[in-house]
Amino acid sequence: MKLSESWSFSLSNLAEMKLRTSLTALGVAIGIGALVAMVGFGSGMQKNITESFEKLDLLNSVTALPGGTSAGRREGGDPDSPMAGRSRPAAAGGRALDDAAVAEISSLRGVESVFPDVRFPASAGIGAAVEFRLVQVLPARVTASKFIRLSAGRPFRDDDEAGVIIGPSVLRMLKIAKPEDALGRMFKITSLALDPVLFSTGGLAGLFSGKSAPVKRTDHEFPIVGVIESLAFGEASPLASDIVLPPGPAGRIDKLPFTSVWDLFRAGEGKGGYAAVNIRLASPAWVDPVKAKLHEMGFETFALVDQFEQIKTSFVYMDMMLAAVGMIAIFVAALGIVNTMVMSILERYSEIGIMKAVGAARKDIRKVFLLEASLIGFAGGVGGLALGWSVSRIINRVVNYFLERQGMPFIEYFRFPLWLCLGGIAFAVGVSLVAGVYPALRAARVDPVVALRHE
Repeated sequence: MKLSESWSFSLSNLAEMKLRTSLTALGVAIGIGALVAMVGFGSGMQKNITESFEKLDLLNSVTALPGGTSAGRREGGDPDSPMAGRSRPAAAGGRALDDAAVAEISSLRGVESVFPDVRFPASAGIGAAVEFRLVQVLPARVTASKFIRLSAGRPFRDDDEAGVIIGPSVLRMLKIAKPEDALGRMFKITSLALDPVLFSTGGLAGLFSGKSAPVKRTDHEFPIVGVIESLAFGEASPLASDIVLPPGPAGRIDKLPFTSVWDLFRAGEGKGGYAAVNIRLASPAWVDPVKAKLHEMGFETFALVDQFEQIKTSFVYMDMMLAAVGMIAIFVAALGIVNTMVMSILERYSEIGIMKAVGAARKDIRKVFLLEASLIGFAGGVGGLALGWSVSRIINRVVNYFLERQGMPFIEYFRFPLWLCLGGIAFAVGVSLVAGVYPALRAARVDPVVALRHE
């Protein structure tokens, strides 16, 4: 029997069983749709996170931290720490991150720029919309780099500019819908600082009694010159605050010398300097050499490129888990194909006998049934791809509808690359062929004499 005749025969047989064929193909479509949608979700999340790292140039950055201190070795309890929730290997020796260390780090090969992680607590806002926040100090060159993406406005012109850059969470606090509407408005920052007079006249006793505190408040106003773009998956960058000031104005503000309890530990251990220093490298190739050099200098390090490799490994496991869930639906669909094909043998027993009686070989019978199974698989694969894409579009729209109301940007959570689309259809055909092997072998073994006597 020619292949064209086998195709024609298989199509006519499936057409005679429209309902059963449609239901079987629907089962395959649901299984493939679930599988494709789940793998597409994993692929979309991986693409979004990878693009976020690349857009912000996070793969060529290293954070240096003081070495040899209890706070330096473990900062998992500080939610604002750049190493929050993670432990770091101990450095070769304890050393403070002071200005001399920053200058030495700046001279290392492969280092493009260095800026300390400087933050201070303050009340900030406009009018009655005021919250307690951490204000971060960044040089003008950093605000003009890829570390910060602005949705409106501009970076600082120089380090002495009297201006402030705010982030999306501050924008929501101020109830400003459009970022450009915030530009030019005066933003008040109220800093806290220890008052030597109050402190020396019993202010400490008042602090513990709850009656008063040895601190003074100072108000400062700055025009908003830029608004930070809202990122899809959090702001995994040197930014630890949604309020940014240049070094000049920040240096003239009286402020508390610490932002967390770890600063107190560092001070008690005689470790001055900065809590962390952010280092921008010429390329990711310099990450390992610079980290090794920093360890020799007595500092501890944290590189986002290492976290990125861990993230990619996590995505591999996530894709495997999602695919395993989808495989359950595929397995159920495969049982449906076996059932359909076995029932087809019983209904076409006499027909199989006639085919053998007129000269059809066992391989011809097997070919017909395997072609029928592959056609069901192909129809289910194409339908499953369409079903998975359609459902993912609906889910994506619904999720983004609620996230956009919270000020989040539109995110494509699902991704359907060509390899996934073609692979989904090929997988459906492959599973269907495997499911059709037993019915095909059973049909090929039918005795033509018994089959012709069958009623």
